[in-house]
Amino acid sequence: MGALLVAVPLFGQAPDAARSQQGASTSGATGALSWEEVRAKFEVENPSLRAGRIEIDENKAQEVTAYLRPNPTFNALLDQVDPFTTNPSRPLALAQPVGSISYLHERDHKRELRRDSAREATGIAVANQADLERNLLFTLRNAFVQTLQQKAVLGVARENLSYYDHLLDVNRDKFHAGAIAQVDLDRLELQRVQFEADLQAALVALRTAKIQLLTLLNDRTPVEQFDVVGFFDFNNQLAGLEEFRQMALDSRPDLRAAVTAVDKARTDHQLAVANGSTDPTFAVDGGKNPPIDHYIGFSVNIPLRIFDRNQGEKLRTKLDIDRNGVLLELQRAQVFNDVDSAYALVESNLALLQPYKDRYLKQADRVRDTISFSYQHGAASLLDFLDAQKEYRDTQLNYLKLVGAYLTAASQLNLAVGREVVQ
Repeated sequence: MGALLVAVPLFGQAPDAARSQQGASTSGATGALSWEEVRAKFEVENPSLRAGRIEIDENKAQEVTAYLRPNPTFNALLDQVDPFTTNPSRPLALAQPVGSISYLHERDHKRELRRDSAREATGIAVANQADLERNLLFTLRNAFVQTLQQKAVLGVARENLSYYDHLLDVNRDKFHAGAIAQVDLDRLELQRVQFEADLQAALVALRTAKIQLLTLLNDRTPVEQFDVVGFFDFNNQLAGLEEFRQMALDSRPDLRAAVTAVDKARTDHQLAVANGSTDPTFAVDGGKNPPIDHYIGFSVNIPLRIFDRNQGEKLRTKLDIDRNGVLLELQRAQVFNDVDSAYALVESNLALLQPYKDRYLKQADRVRDTISFSYQHGAASLLDFLDAQKEYRDTQLNYLKLVGAYLTAASQLNLAVGREVVQ
């Protein structure tokens, strides 16, 4: 997946200005990991992915086993040993040594079919590994987005608290000058608790998001020393649904595994048919026979497949082709369902985000500054002032939540398609 295309708007600034400021600040961050660095580290260190790669190697080892030829058999025999002979010193005088070598000849390409079946099993394992990585990357990116979101929320909480503390200082001066009553100052100071609570909640949420990200990376770095960097905004350019559907059909590893499973079922059926054929055993033997001295002989052992012609496996593997074909149809339907659902979710978030970016953020900023100015000059009530502060805070937090929801939905669309298509 590519880098996140996002920026966090700062309070009192237009989103574009905030984006440029955040890009400048984050580019100078030391030790903070970008999305590309997080993903690269994840692909190397995640235990689930490492275990999956070992499983693929195990399947490749089974390919070697499947293609091995049968071992020849050697038999040795010493017959006609006479321990009761009248000449005890020569019990082996009439002994007849015999040796033979036999070899099972597999017909109808059994060995090649076993190899093909094992290779297709490896192909399924590779596709399943890719699908595991696809799902884990979705979890990883959500954790990455959550960390960016909580960093943005923390910045908002700090800016809110700083802004409110400045207003409190102004109103304390007004109280000492006799311009406002004690009860009004008390109400203003009580309101500060909400901003303190927001700050502490943001700190805890950021720490929790980092812990989840570190767990996925199998990293033991202390949370205080770990950080990530990336843009936190939305991209309103979205391709058509049919394009995403086609990309999913071309990219989804679980769909590829289902297709390979059908091919493997066909190969297994061919192998079951081949296993129903007769495999002769050829043998060469030689020995010593006192009347004719040395000799050599040849034999062929052909089993008669009268009762057991592997009928059960032939039928089972034929039915398995039909079963895997139905599962493939089900998987295709699931792909369309995943893409359509994720696409609708992205569209819904975009429909909510655009008005925030175009109007609501600027309006909330303008209302807060206007009411604050009016209150300080006696033209607005304390209730109006507190409401304006709350509306501004809620608008900014809602916007950040919507951006986080959009990025999560974009990750879900990438998951549904099978590769990064929305950045």
